[in-house]
Amino acid sequence: MSATPERFAGLVGQGVAAIDTPALVIDLDAMDRNLHRMADWCRARGLRLRPHAKMHKCAELAKLQMAHGAVGVCVQKIGEALALAAAGVTDVYVSNEVVDPAKLARLARAVRAGGTRFAIAVDSALGIERLAQALAGAGVRAPGAMDVFVEIDVGHGRCGAAPGEPALALARAVAAHAPLRLAGLQAYHGAAQHQRTPHERAATVARSAEAVARTRALIEGAGLVVPLVTGAGTGTFVHEVASGQWGELQAGSYLFMDADYAANTADGDSPAFEHALFVKAQVMSRPEGRAVIDAGHKSHAIDSGLPRVWLPEGLDFANGGDEHGVLRGAALPALGETVWLGPGHCDPTVNLHDAMIGVRGGLLTGRVERVLRVDARGAVD
Repeated sequence: MSATPERFAGLVGQGVAAIDTPALVIDLDAMDRNLHRMADWCRARGLRLRPHAKMHKCAELAKLQMAHGAVGVCVQKIGEALALAAAGVTDVYVSNEVVDPAKLARLARAVRAGGTRFAIAVDSALGIERLAQALAGAGVRAPGAMDVFVEIDVGHGRCGAAPGEPALALARAVAAHAPLRLAGLQAYHGAAQHQRTPHERAATVARSAEAVARTRALIEGAGLVVPLVTGAGTGTFVHEVASGQWGELQAGSYLFMDADYAANTADGDSPAFEHALFVKAQVMSRPEGRAVIDAGHKSHAIDSGLPRVWLPEGLDFANGGDEHGVLRGAALPALGETVWLGPGHCDPTVNLHDAMIGVRGGLLTGRVERVLRVDARGAVD
């Protein structure tokens, strides 16, 4: 594991003006409020919270979430899981399918090494068989050594076995291998997170909940136990909880938020989450009628849309390419002036940076309190 990049050395204690651009900055005050609001919301309802650490890829933040009541974290890739485990995160669920024997062998060796409890999702008989083979090859034979969730497709049309009989067949296959423990069902509808109105999201989750209930009843009717249904995201978790089917939430973006989530109409029962992740940029050129900043799409992801200009207000952002952003508006910032952007999508934006700079006291007058390493940056394997 490499150290925090040298260019960030000496920043702690300095004012925001000392942060070179472009840089990824966390408003720690806003992040802390998001952290507590979600933890309190889940605690009041007796729910397990397992935030998606693929969002921040940072062991320090994963441990902070667990210190505030999260049971562990989720990731999507073996590389992410192993990077966080190496940095001391003790409970990691790979909420995604892995069928490659070499990747599963890496995971199995980490299971054997101990120190971190791992879990994984499956949606095929081949995936289950190869997981069992990998554990056997690593010498992992203890009953229930690894939790396995059968993923069902609840409407997203991505991964997941069909609800009902296909999921039952996989549950039986998991139960047939002693080192595997059938931990429950994985049921996540990613597309529903960004349906804009509460009515749309509620209707989508209602259909998902029917598939979950039907599948769970079938598996339990066959004599197997489904201890838990896990899933849900920042955009829909209030509806999964209202259905009574989910016992564990995998929301991740709530910690930082982004411009895409800001386009959703909020649910009345949801905590009010604040924007906490920003790209600090600087005006590098000032031609007539526009200002050009030094943060292009190598500094922020654009898959969910362009960033929002957070400060100064009243400006529009246009894509200027890899290293440039073009601003237009009535009151353009001067050459050398600081501009703060709210990224369109927090997860892939974080993956573009080596570190996140935590500021306490606001973006304009705050001071750097900590530098957080993005431990799993580039861990897409």
